[in-house]
Amino acid sequence: MVKDLNRMIDYIEEHLTDDLSLERLSEDFGIADYHLRMTFFYLSGMTLSEYIKNRKLSEANKDLLDGEKVTDVAFKYGYQSIDGFSRAFKKWSGFLPSEVTKKGLSKMFPKLSFVITVKGGINMEYRIVDKPAFNLVGVSKRVPMQFEGINNEIVKLAESITEEQREEMHSLQNIEPYEIVNASYDADANFLKEEGELTHLIGVLTTMDQVSDRLEKVPVEACTWAVFPNEGPFPSSLQETMARTYSEWLPSSNYQVIDAPTFSFTKMDKEKKDYAYSEIWIPVRKKQD
Repeated sequence: MVKDLNRMIDYIEEHLTDDLSLERLSEDFGIADYHLRMTFFYLSGMTLSEYIKNRKLSEANKDLLDGEKVTDVAFKYGYQSIDGFSRAFKKWSGFLPSEVTKKGLSKMFPKLSFVITVKGGINMEYRIVDKPAFNLVGVSKRVPMQFEGINNEIVKLAESITEEQREEMHSLQNIEPYEIVNASYDADANFLKEEGELTHLIGVLTTMDQVSDRLEKVPVEACTWAVFPNEGPFPSSLQETMARTYSEWLPSSNYQVIDAPTFSFTKMDKEKKDYAYSEIWIPVRKKQD
């Protein structure tokens, strides 16, 4: 994974003036687009689109110092207008492109390089599970892609579930885990949409095919899952486990993530406030030598 990410960074560097798409990167480097975003974010602390934008503006700063015209530089790095480029450049650097050419002002954002480091020697519990094909069945909607904090659109989706939908989901549920899950899939692959959107489904796992029109059915092929249990304050424990999965376990394991829904479930402790047991299920396969 780390080797692939560094190759991707080199590829981005060679194509900063091209129309880079997440879909192309994920295809070329064999990493599903949503998981590519997640891995990059948890390893670098920034989104992939943010990194590319910062690198483009950093190189634009260098070109302006070399005497290139603002108009030429703006179009070179994919901006449709000088005004759009100037706004983005000032937001990034704190000064206008014209001030670079007139006053020699400069800001740099260097190219990233990923390395594996050992952090604290903390064990990470996980198990590998092979599952047959099943359906995710529940209610879903497109929501903003968000890596941290509470996603209010997901909260609204949960609140929209009717008693009839809830009863049908429970009647269909017949495969582990026997819990209400939160699943994410079908993420946007377009940098121009900033973080974009993905589909979030709240529902259950079932091998049954007969589902009413009150619920959506999403087929999932038979595959292998890496399961990460965690217990502690909610939601911080769940979020920290997700971060460690992508920043520590995935880069150093002999597995890679595949393009299938990721899901999790949470069981709140009835005696301890804001305390829960959760599991994160990530679809994986062993790396090819």
